[in-house]
Formats: sequence, structure tokens, C-alpha cells
Amino acid sequence: MRFVWFNLMPWPDLPEDFREKYRSVWVDIPSALYDPVRGHEVYNTYLDQLEFAETVGYDGLGVNEHHANAYGLMPSPCLMAAALARRTSRAALVVLGSSIALYDPPIRVAEEFAMLDVISGGRLVAGFPVGTSMDTNYAYGRVPGTLRERYAEAHELIRRAWAADEPFVFNGRYTKLRYANCWPKPIQKPHPPIFIPGGGSVETYDFCIENNYNYSYLSFFGFLRARRLMENYWQRVAELGADDSPYRATFAQIICVGETDAEAERIYGPHVSYFFNRCLHVFPGFADAPGYRTIKTIQSEFLNQLARPNLGQAASLSWGELIERGYIVAGSPDTVRERMEELIKTLRVGNIICGIHVGDMPPEKTRHSTELFAKKVMPHLRGIWKDYDNDERFWIHPLPQRVTPAPIATEAAR
Repeated sequence: MRFVWFNLMPWPDLPEDFREKYRSVWVDIPSALYDPVRGHEVYNTYLDQLEFAETVGYDGLGVNEHHANAYGLMPSPCLMAAALARRTSRAALVVLGSSIALYDPPIRVAEEFAMLDVISGGRLVAGFPVGTSMDTNYAYGRVPGTLRERYAEAHELIRRAWAADEPFVFNGRYTKLRYANCWPKPIQKPHPPIFIPGGGSVETYDFCIENNYNYSYLSFFGFLRARRLMENYWQRVAELGADDSPYRATFAQIICVGETDAEAERIYGPHVSYFFNRCLHVFPGFADAPGYRTIKTIQSEFLNQLARPNLGQAASLSWGELIERGYIVAGSPDTVRERMEELIKTLRVGNIICGIHVGDMPPEKTRHSTELFAKKVMPHLRGIWKDYDNDERFWIHPLPQRVTPAPIATEAAR
């Protein structure tokens, strides 16, 4: 098993009456609610938390891309990964990802990812999400009906740019380059491991299986709702004749660990409530622009009903109901270990995206939960897929000898 410590980097100061006063945390939220001076502290606190996670044994550090929102303050995940590249030495930099259909030209993603892989010594996991409708259609204005065609073309260009040893002509519908020439190139060959974040689109299954990419189901509504979706994924793996290595799959889960079940509820409950009530307060009209979803996915509507619960309903659930329905895994180390083992085996996943910082959780509580999970839960889960320990196809291959940052010279030394 591998564990990625992931931080959405939400804005922690949304007002208590946010749901009543504002219709959405995404797309049209007034930027007057953001304070750049406070943001300076918030960004650096979040980076501190990611760096701490490496010191206690997490395998990867996760960041991602969102726009025009207070749910996740990372319009440029590569900036965050670059900051982490110099202050960490072992953990994978899991960029989930850059929304490649938004870049013009998309070779920019190939260049930035290559830079990250080289700076970090081969520690990049490259994520290629299509992107949410809020980000791609409403915040960045991409036409929904052409989004996936743009995505496919961007993917082709990035892969060719990483592989080619000479400049080449790229004559796509949306991007035309006389000289496609990626400098620098990634360290990892033929390319860094690629994770495809998915939310239920049927075509994503085949895309991951055919390209030997990791299918990463990112959900804030727990593994019980995800079970049917992942069963269909593994069924498709079998139909296409691929092996059933659990490292083909990743799942994201909110996790809160206390010394006891009661402590977990007492210290994390308010921050979980903040997340579900404010950070996930999305106007339904922004969630699915007409044309955003593909025909195959619409035809498989039953999957989406399982995978995409009503956000407003989630906001009204109690702590106990959130646990019972699998939205959060929370409690003592023993409670969390038992529940996580059930999750991992039920979904057959080899990687867990650990959502341990939740909502407006302060750094001391985040560190407490992070450390308890690392020391008292992770060791008991590591060997679940021991028969697949030699499967390294879906993970980083860093240089055995990597450069470490030199100490900053003092005035006396000069």
C-alpha cells in the first residue's frame, strides 16, 4: 500500500452564514472574501503540513488544480509542487494534476512537468484530469462539447513531446506548432507515472487501462458509494484482458484520527462540518454544464447516481451519519485501521489519497491526525497487497543519487 498526504488548501475563513449569503463556493464567489495577507500565512502553513507528512513516512504529497473558488487555493499546482521539490527529498510529488485541456498550447504542461521531474530527481507523478465543469467551462470558458476532444489532443501532444528526440510538427485541431520541442525532458522514462483523476466518466476506464495509467477516483463521499463504480472499473479491466494489480487504482478518503473515537469527534467535528457545509457549497447549475458529460456516461446514469450524491444533503449529516455512510473514516487508530482495511479490500486499491487536513482545521490538529495515522494505522495496512510488492509500473523511479539543496551561505561565510 502507498499513502499520499493530500491538501486541497481550502480558504479557512469563510463566514458562518456563508451558505445563506452566497450561492456557491465556486465560480462566482466574491474575491472580496479573500485576504492576501492572511493568504500568505495560509499558504505557508499548508506547505509546512505537506513537508511534515514526508518526515513521518507518507509515500507521496498531493496537490491539484482549481480555479475561482475558496474550496482549493491552487490555480497552479506546479507552483506548489516546485516549492515542495526543494524542501523534500523522498516522497513522490503527486500533481493531480494539471487540467491539460485548459492550456494553450498544452506543451506548457509537458515542459512544467518535466521541470518538476528534473528538479526533484525523478519524483513526479503526473496527473491529467479533464477538470470539473466549474473550472473548465465556467471559470475558464472552455466549450463543454469540445472539452474532451481538446483533452485527447493535449494528451497526444504531451506524450509525443516527452518522447521525441527532435522537434516535430504538430497539426491538431486546437493546437498547431511548427516546432514542438520539449526542453527539458523528464528523468523518468518513457515518462513519469500518470494518474487520471476520474469522477465516474465511463470512457476514463478504457483510457486508463489501454495506456497503463492509474485510475484515481477522487470522491468526498466515501467508499460505500464508490463500491459499484469501482466494481465496474475492475470488470472493465478484466474485459480488456489487463492484469488486476491493485496499483492500477487510487481512492481519496477523508480521514480523522484521534486517540479515541470520542476525541476524534470532539476535535475534528467542527472542521468536518465546515468542509461539508461551506467548502462543498456549490451551486448545482455549475456542476454539469450542458455537453460536459459524454453520451456514454449519461447512458450509464445509474453509476452517477451512486457516485454523485446531493451536496446539500451531505451538509446536513451528523458526525455519526458521515461515518456510517462512509463519507469520513474517523475515530481511534484501531477504528480507523479496521475501516481502512475494509475500504482497501472492497475497492481493491493500492493507493490512498489521504484527506487529513479538512476544512478550517488548524495546524496542530492536522499534525496530530497526520502523525497518528502514520504511526498507528499505516504500518498495519502496508502489507495488504504484499503479493504485488514488485509492481512498480504505477509509481515513481527516482534517481538513486539526488542533489540536495546547499545550505544558504551566511554573511560571515562570504
